[in-house]
Amino acid sequence: MNKTNENEPIFIDEYDYALPDERIAKYPLAKRDSSKLLVYKGGEIIESLFSSVADFLPENALLVYNNTRVIQARLEFFKATGARIEVFCLEPIAPADYAQSLSATTECEWKCMVGNLKKWKEGLLVKQITVSGKACIFTAELLQTEGNTHSVKFSWDNSDIHFADILENAGELPIPPYLHRKTEESDLTAYQTVYSKIKGSVAAPTAGLHFTAEVFESLKPKNIKIDEVTLHVGAGTFQPVKTHDIAEHHMHTEVISVKRDTIANIQQNLGNIIAVGTTSVRTLESLYYLSPSLSKGEGESSLNKTEIKLQVSQWQPYQQDTDCSAYDALQKILDFLDANKLDILHAETQIMIKPGYKFRIVDGMITNFHQPKSTLLLLVSAFVKGNWKNIYDYALENDFRFLSYGDSSLLLK
Repeated sequence: MNKTNENEPIFIDEYDYALPDERIAKYPLAKRDSSKLLVYKGGEIIESLFSSVADFLPENALLVYNNTRVIQARLEFFKATGARIEVFCLEPIAPADYAQSLSATTECEWKCMVGNLKKWKEGLLVKQITVSGKACIFTAELLQTEGNTHSVKFSWDNSDIHFADILENAGELPIPPYLHRKTEESDLTAYQTVYSKIKGSVAAPTAGLHFTAEVFESLKPKNIKIDEVTLHVGAGTFQPVKTHDIAEHHMHTEVISVKRDTIANIQQNLGNIIAVGTTSVRTLESLYYLSPSLSKGEGESSLNKTEIKLQVSQWQPYQQDTDCSAYDALQKILDFLDANKLDILHAETQIMIKPGYKFRIVDGMITNFHQPKSTLLLLVSAFVKGNWKNIYDYALENDFRFLSYGDSSLLLK
């Protein structure tokens, strides 16, 4: 049995560094793949450009990226008094499935954050929207509050219009708050990866923003394959760690979807898996920890329901017997999918990857430079065995650009 004690103290102050505002990239570069690339392997650092990333990737590797697409999740309403209310859609409640909720034609319910809540204690928020020449009256009703999030029911009076249409026409793309600027027209393209297709995220999987058609073409001579998973990025990705000890931090939950063929592809390429972004890392590593519940027969009751029952909890990797090989763990998922005639695995993950974590599936990652005192920085530290400070010091000293629109790194074991 191989377990790690989740109660071993890890203090977030040890993952702080000075990030001057001028080092935060407020806008992307004109050409995505012209960003700088820091390559870290075996304690050594090499500086290059992202357009040359194929030169540093191992031959025959499998590159796995997150195909989620950012939705225009920020809605603005004005009350008759003139008060401005902002409603930020986080995740669907009814229907709970993203595709079904975005396809809704008269109403749906979402978990939201609300700006200027004190001005919206009761009553409906109303605005008129026109979609492709079709008009509708769109309303928001506050149902209940849980912590700092709120259940909001949206309704509209034209069944020819889907909720996705409403967001695209009336919503605003939610660029990261640390950019300290409003969303601009250029962000509608720049803040999406070139391969994004499954709508549902409120933040981009930013490691993928560097990829271009030319970069994908450069992978072919080394027989580097590509595949995709889906993890819808929630606003929790920007949630700072406010507790002194990371053990007291509550990790956000995210929805993942992985095709059966992708799981088989990963299984056949174990030992050479490169994840594009921390969201792909979290998805791939979560697969390992889903298998025990499947082998116990759990999850079957959810097959004919929209609710997702399969889940990886925050501390599960540190509490669970981990003697099972990655190959066998993935085989259990494949057997489960085959037994239930399923082509896609749907689940939720709350996985916390922190120093001391043993990576089961991921052998390398492409990732941007993250905020101080963040869970993403903890994940990076776990992968580079605590050597994150040398990497970040180099990036700061050599004019790398930080955060979502910044430069990139390739971290290899």
